Amino acid sequence: MAPSIFITGATGYIGGDTLYALYNAHPEYEYTALVRTEEKAKPVMEAFPNVNIILGNLDDSNILEEQAAKANVVIHTADASDNVNAANAIAKGLAAGHKASSPGFWLHTGGAGILCWETMRDDNRLGEHSDREYNDWTAVHDLTHLPSDAFHKNVDDIVLSAGSDTVKTAILCPPTIYGKGRGPSNSRSRQAYEMAKLVLSAEYVPIIGQGKARWNSVHVADLADVFVKLTEAAVEGNTGQDLWNENGYYLVENGEHVWSDLARLMGRRALELGLVENKDENLQETSLGKEKAIEQAGFEAVSWGFNSRGKAERAKKVLGWQAKKGKIEDHVDEILQDEKSRL
Repeated sequence: MAPSIFITGATGYIGGDTLYALYNAHPEYEYTALVRTEEKAKPVMEAFPNVNIILGNLDDSNILEEQAAKANVVIHTADASDNVNAANAIAKGLAAGHKASSPGFWLHTGGAGILCWETMRDDNRLGEHSDREYNDWTAVHDLTHLPSDAFHKNVDDIVLSAGSDTVKTAILCPPTIYGKGRGPSNSRSRQAYEMAKLVLSAEYVPIIGQGKARWNSVHVADLADVFVKLTEAAVEGNTGQDLWNENGYYLVENGEHVWSDLARLMGRRALELGLVENKDENLQETSLGKEKAIEQAGFEAVSWGFNSRGKAERAKKVLGWQAKKGKIEDHVDEILQDEKSRL
């Protein structure tokens, strides 16, 4: 019998790209995707004809429980890091439908915003430098025992608590994601793209707070590759303790950037590519506090003043994963041109 995969978020950025990568790598798998409406399901069915569509949303606990109970692997990407109801339903379904001799596997999408907890506690620290760097191999306990008020922590705890002999969990924690998604619907990320949009539309370089905050970043295709490799491990029945549950916390990154330096690079390249009306030698830099940042570009703009730093070693050691798509700086021209076409 073919392995059964249940995925949420197939119309989204991460989920769409993951389904693309997995579907093309393993057409022999059986796929079921949760999609909210028939209209949203159409592009999914056109792109992936062999995917079974289940209409529903993250509030439909019965559907989530039923599908999780039936699936060998659940890949949860739709509002995964913040939706408590969906996490509880998936945990309940997996536990009910599996046993230790044939466990169910849960690949859960977290978010590197969880590492921002120190800056988020104090607006005066917006944009400050931080030496704190997490590591998912040498110090995974630090990641699974972050403060209770850390962003996404409440849902992380549901996933971690579900881990057992019957349910094998893995939390994938991506930072700033870039690259054009290969899914059927949403191909655009947000953080860096909202920065590019602001640079192009307002024609200035945004500096948040002290301008020294740093984040990791990863290309969406490199992130999808971790989902593929973990799914393959699950299908093979690899229940190694370094892969799952209390050890199954995966930072997924390919380097880090200083937000203000990235903004300056975007400003310089926007001028050089002729994407702005301004003909000055440099775009002016504008310092933004929290409220002004929100006013200019929403919560994404505030995140340009947070620190989120980590080392992704676990996927390299246990899955043989390597990022292949280059650093975010290599994709700045593409990001700017994509945003210009949208404007």
